[in-house]
Amino acid sequence: MTVEPAATRLRHQLPLVVWLVVVWMLLWGTPSWANLLSGVLVALVVLTVLPLPPVVGGARVRPLPLLVFLGHFLVELVVSGAQVAWQALRPGGVSSTAILRVQLRVDSDLLLTMVAEAISLVPGSLVLDLDREQRVMTLHVLPARDLDDVRRKKAHVLVVEERLVRAFGSADDLAAIERREDRVQAP
Repeated sequence: MTVEPAATRLRHQLPLVVWLVVVWMLLWGTPSWANLLSGVLVALVVLTVLPLPPVVGGARVRPLPLLVFLGHFLVELVVSGAQVAWQALRPGGVSSTAILRVQLRVDSDLLLTMVAEAISLVPGSLVLDLDREQRVMTLHVLPARDLDDVRRKKAHVLVVEERLVRAFGSADDLAAIERREDRVQAP
């Protein structure tokens, strides 16, 4: 077992400390020096008492693919929000839903979590289960009009996965996506 130097550990923990302090300030609802200092103290105590394991591989941020992902994600939020609102308000209510299982292609805990979060944040879809060992995501979607719509929704999950891999994935993750695409396109 290797011990990580304190400076490296602090550099990796600093974004988490900042995030915990921001959440602390939002929970108190009033920005003040006392809340800021107590937030830093609470964050340091939490990270000392409940240390997190290091994220293996980390993330690489690629700005252009990240902007592509964010653009599509924002459009999906608006469009899906309108569709779900219409489903809720229209006469007859929600017509049909489906539970899907999608085989994901990447094997990174970080990317699997990001895909699950991105899918769950869009109205009309909710991740019910993520089998880490098999890389299978089970989700509930609405509306699901017919089998073609179900196929499109499954394909959309893979598109979201690909966008996130292109924005944050390692070279191995990108290769996994491209290998799987080659297998699907081969006759």
